[in-house]
Amino acid sequence: MSDNKNNALTVLGLGDMGSALTRSWLAAGYTVTVWNRSPRRAPAGAAVAATVAEAVGANTLVVVCLLDDASVRATLDGVDLTGRDIVNLTTSTPAEARALAEWITARGGNFLDGGIMAVPSMIGAADSGAYVFYSGSARLHETHAEALAVPAGVTYVGTDAGFAALYDIALLSAMWGMFAGAAHAFALIGGEDISPVEFAPLMVAYQQAMAGYAFGTAAQLASGDYTQDVESNLAMMATTNDTLRRTALEQRVSPELLEPFMTLMERRVAEGGGKESTTGVVDLLRR
Repeated sequence: MSDNKNNALTVLGLGDMGSALTRSWLAAGYTVTVWNRSPRRAPAGAAVAATVAEAVGANTLVVVCLLDDASVRATLDGVDLTGRDIVNLTTSTPAEARALAEWITARGGNFLDGGIMAVPSMIGAADSGAYVFYSGSARLHETHAEALAVPAGVTYVGTDAGFAALYDIALLSAMWGMFAGAAHAFALIGGEDISPVEFAPLMVAYQQAMAGYAFGTAAQLASGDYTQDVESNLAMMATTNDTLRRTALEQRVSPELLEPFMTLMERRVAEGGGKESTTGVVDLLRR
């Protein structure tokens, strides 16, 4: 029998993130039914369902946190989703999320996609900064707003089911770029008598100071004028590339983490974008 109370939900998937989500709802007084594909100890206080169908049938709100899009489909295939509110917190692409929304609704369910901007230890932790992007059914989002706000902050980004995944992956991509730069920097100093522990605060402070550059890029993309308020133009920045390459070689470090971006900068300059900021590189990538 379905439990439609607002303080009850089902969680499919008990990996590190699924378990953290479950613990946060249990700590907040929710009744949580759980299911996991392989035997795994459920968080204390959770009701363990023997099958997916039993878990889905237990509650209207069903949170899915599995490995990937294929595992979500395989898990829910053949299960009666009529009237169920499916909240997918499995990392996917925007296209996968949109297709899954159609797949769920065709089977009688309602769909909301989510992109978690946190690691498991941040879930349910006060002031951790964790939040989740949500997109898809506005009604579903509003109906379960209280429950969804328990594990982390909530940022609803629209009715397009693919937007949560797009925001998620776009921010992760920006983070990957930051990690790549940090890896290159640590490699450069690695062969010298320089403490990485003492160097790290300098790097973090510089990265934080430069992070505001994104606001200028956003303004230029919005206006279409890539020369707007430019302090260091692309032609000038590109001249530094040779120094970066030579320094890497001197330190016996591969420049391969930097090379793709430097090549794009030089291409944009060659096409006449020397007076712009690096915003023109966005156009090259979108081609």
